[in-house]
Amino acid sequence: MSKPSLLSLRRQLLLWLLLPQLVLWAGGGLLTYRTALSYAEKAIDQSLMQSVRALARQVKPIGSGLLIDFPRAAQDVLAQDPGDPVSYLVTSPPGQFLLGNPRLPAPPDAPTRFGEPMLYRATLDRQPLRIVAMDVSYGEDSAPQTLRVQVGKGTAAQQQIARELVADLLVPLLAIGVLLSLLVYGGIRRGLAPLKRLTGQLENRSINALSPIGMTQAPSEVHALVQAVNGLLGEVERSVVQEKRFINDAAHQLRTPLAGLISQVELAQRETHDPVLGARLAKVLTGAERSAHLVHQLLTLARNETQARREPLDLAELARDVAREWTPRAMAAGVDLGYEGVEHLPLEGDALQLREALANLIDNALRYTPRGSSVTLEVTARGSGAELAVEDNGPGLTDEEMAHVFQRFWRASELPGGCGLGLAIVREIARRHGGDAVVERATPHGLRVVLQLG
Repeated sequence: MSKPSLLSLRRQLLLWLLLPQLVLWAGGGLLTYRTALSYAEKAIDQSLMQSVRALARQVKPIGSGLLIDFPRAAQDVLAQDPGDPVSYLVTSPPGQFLLGNPRLPAPPDAPTRFGEPMLYRATLDRQPLRIVAMDVSYGEDSAPQTLRVQVGKGTAAQQQIARELVADLLVPLLAIGVLLSLLVYGGIRRGLAPLKRLTGQLENRSINALSPIGMTQAPSEVHALVQAVNGLLGEVERSVVQEKRFINDAAHQLRTPLAGLISQVELAQRETHDPVLGARLAKVLTGAERSAHLVHQLLTLARNETQARREPLDLAELARDVAREWTPRAMAAGVDLGYEGVEHLPLEGDALQLREALANLIDNALRYTPRGSSVTLEVTARGSGAELAVEDNGPGLTDEEMAHVFQRFWRASELPGGCGLGLAIVREIARRHGGDAVVERATPHGLRVVLQLG
């Protein structure tokens, strides 16, 4: 039986409980990273604005000219981080190089007011920069001039700080998330344990074990489910009891008149000397015997549709006993009936049901195998179970016929006596013993029916 493609309840609970947690963890990491970048950017911006003001103070107007007081020590301070140095540029008027790195990008728009820094982003050598620009007015009132001071710094440092901050925050959160996931999984497993116990109780039941299910320590939702299942089991039990009662009553009511009819027909055959009447009586006797056989098979089927009573027995000894019981019938039919296999094979099973299965198989073999043939019972060990087989060297069956042999009331031959229930009963008995029945071709010809017993 193939498993359903839908997710189990446990997997759905895990999905809906852990997936939001994962989404929140990832969202929290992204938000933390952006927040850390924002704060690191603010720190860099403040540092750049202090630097641009300090650099602007080092450029002093003298008359209509400029005095640049920018000693080497101040330059070293700006370039104190070789991996991420501070770039600067002084131009006057804006765009005419005076000092610094002439490749530093100009601001997209001119600062709106003198002495007020303007922050913007740019790229230099494919590296992102954070730059602050400030215009300073100098010169005489009659000839005003503008000085532009720019200071830029790469964002690699702030990104590194943000990554470290995110790692420092998310690694402990990840550990907490894993622990929480384990607790969630354990809680779900514990919460679904009553359903698992209920499933186990239902799986181990048969059609004849329909007593109510007891679930004392379980949530109220499971109690409601158990009550519903118990109600269904009660309905099924009543239906099964009524069906078995009807089959038993009908079969018992038919056995007595059929036995009487067979006796009367046999007496009439012995007393009549009319060949025409004798032929008609023979047909009546055949029909009565077939009806009696059908009633017997229906009774057997009704009895076998119960759980097999497992008791210790010797399967090999049981098979030999059944072979001995059927030897007179085999001799009368001109068939050699024998036994092959192990001497002893202990097994737990229902002796009455196994005898009935063997009787049906031998009866079929003797009925449909011509005179001079042979029928063999065989018992072999198979793992922890056993195989019980009946093989004949008769005409056998076609592939199409072999596909239908276990169907109820299906017959491969119109010979009198059969009713099409024998092999169906055999398979039912095999399944009651935890196995199955299969039909195979015998070598070189014939049929082999195997009961695989668990």
